[in-house]
Amino acid sequence: MADNDRKPDAAGADINPGSRESLRKAADELLKADRAARRRAAAEDADAYAAFEDQNDADQDEGAVFGDMDTDSAAAGSIIAEEIEAIQAENTDMKDRLLRLAADMENLRRRTQREVGDAKSYAIANFARDMLGVTDNLRRAIEAVTAEQREGADDVLKNLLEGVELTEKSMLSTMERHGVKQLAPEGERFDPNFHQAMFEVPNPEVPNNTVVQVVQAGYSIGERVLRPAMVGVAKGGPKQAATDAEPGPPNAEAEKDA
Repeated sequence: MADNDRKPDAAGADINPGSRESLRKAADELLKADRAARRRAAAEDADAYAAFEDQNDADQDEGAVFGDMDTDSAAAGSIIAEEIEAIQAENTDMKDRLLRLAADMENLRRRTQREVGDAKSYAIANFARDMLGVTDNLRRAIEAVTAEQREGADDVLKNLLEGVELTEKSMLSTMERHGVKQLAPEGERFDPNFHQAMFEVPNPEVPNNTVVQVVQAGYSIGERVLRPAMVGVAKGGPKQAATDAEPGPPNAEAEKDA
């Protein structure tokens, strides 16, 4: 045991001083290398952490930017929606105005067309009414000569009567070309819109309210009455058939204008 305990000392005694110095230098080099490696690792970790912090800050900034962009987009969308709604309301109002204007223009066109037509048809109404007196006088002149007088008349009187009759026919033809028509309703159903009853004639052979005599002829221009026909109406006969259509009443305003 004693021998064994002395061996290490003997072995340590055998290491020369140069080897010890070499071992010490090698250990120092290892320590230096280890410290350098630790410093490099620490530096790399610091750079990585700094880069991580920078990226985190960038992400936060980008998130803030996108958040602002989302807020701005929402506000812009709301403004656009309001503008679209306003434009649609304006479009609806404009469409309604155009429809009303088109309807007014159509009514104006129809009214103008009717007034122009009335002006063409009834421009001579007053003149035609004044000429009715001339036509009546011609008829009175013809009726003043009885049938017996006509048969016994000489050539002069016959030629005079024929001239008056031709004048009356020419007058009626000219007035008819301008829209003035004579109303000779004998045998027709009495129409208060165009006829004026002067008396009643008891006659059971013809239907009731039938015109049996024309005292004075009436005249119309277009759809207006210039002068109603003065007539005698049958009374006491059978009633008119229910299927007979009653003529419509004349335009009161039109008669006033005429």
